[in-house]
Amino acid sequence: MTRWPDGALSSPDSGRTLFADTPHSVGDGTERWPVVADIPFLRADRRALADAALAALDAGDAEHALVLLLGDQDNWAHTPPPSEADRAALVRDAEALTFRAAMDRLAFGAVGTYFAHRWSDPTFLSGLALAEAHWNAPSRVFELACGAGHYLREFSRFAPQVAGADIVFAKLWLARRFLAPAARLVCFDAAVAWPLATASADLLFCHDAFYFLPEKPHVAAEMLRVAGPDGRVLIGHAHNALVDNLSSGAPLSPGAYAELFGTPLIYDDRELTQALVEARAPVPGSAAATADAPAVALVTGVGKPRVLSGGLTMPQAGTTLCRNPLYAGANIHWPSERYQTEYGPLATYPLQSDAPERAVAGTDPTTDRLARRRVLLDLPQRW
Repeated sequence: MTRWPDGALSSPDSGRTLFADTPHSVGDGTERWPVVADIPFLRADRRALADAALAALDAGDAEHALVLLLGDQDNWAHTPPPSEADRAALVRDAEALTFRAAMDRLAFGAVGTYFAHRWSDPTFLSGLALAEAHWNAPSRVFELACGAGHYLREFSRFAPQVAGADIVFAKLWLARRFLAPAARLVCFDAAVAWPLATASADLLFCHDAFYFLPEKPHVAAEMLRVAGPDGRVLIGHAHNALVDNLSSGAPLSPGAYAELFGTPLIYDDRELTQALVEARAPVPGSAAATADAPAVALVTGVGKPRVLSGGLTMPQAGTTLCRNPLYAGANIHWPSERYQTEYGPLATYPLQSDAPERAVAGTDPTTDRLARRRVLLDLPQRW
């Protein structure tokens, strides 16, 4: 399922349907775009970079094409990318690296810390709760701003076709290599025309990203188009402009978010996390009721939220679980002061724990309780 089928994507410039014209590119007969690691690079605002990668691919140098694309960033990056020589060394060493080591080599900084420990962040749990509460048995799931593929990894357990997009190619490469190897991935800018067909997703998910995006009315319209009249759009952890927060971006108020999506359900993000811990159905609110929420979530095509009894919110029975690596001995050791400030107050795991280093999901109530609170985690093999 890794590769996109012919005709599934369209040009962000012309809107014409793209087909594989070589093993390493897609085109419409007049324009071409590179495909590296089975990831089409369709950033219309990076035409020169796309052409340079194409030239490398046409010359038989796939490694150099990958090195070029790994240096691209979004407008929110706080640190410069590693040098071309360092990126080339990363590509050569990739088979021996862990997920965390690869992010270090990509100079991800605070984003790397966020990705490394995302499995137990209360904001990640709110996204799992949102998806499980409104899971519509989708055959086709699409995630916008999928990052390194944390949610794609979870969605792949329950949906036959999973796809994701991000504006940063390096994040998609991490998803391909470490977290979601079977997902269809594509790199594009959501602020321009999307390269996806109308009604091509049964469930469209975007978490901890929508508030960053420019051109929000356009992005919302594209989300609704791609989901189609029978699909569902889930927006998770959208920062509230009425409340101070630590992150940059361009947040809106809960009411302004809701106006973009018609008449969605609205949740206080904290309610979703708490509902997961308590294994109950989350309770939606309103724009007025969530005015003091640091972040909100929205759902279109709504139905009654389900009880969070398992599924996406819990590891599958038989899965080997690891003790949350935030624990150093019996105590939580925060990776940074900012991380503690942002996630500590809502953390579902205790500051001290004598949980075992390893356990198996579904074997006893104590293990399940520790897994639900994220004392025990289902980490990827090469974390």
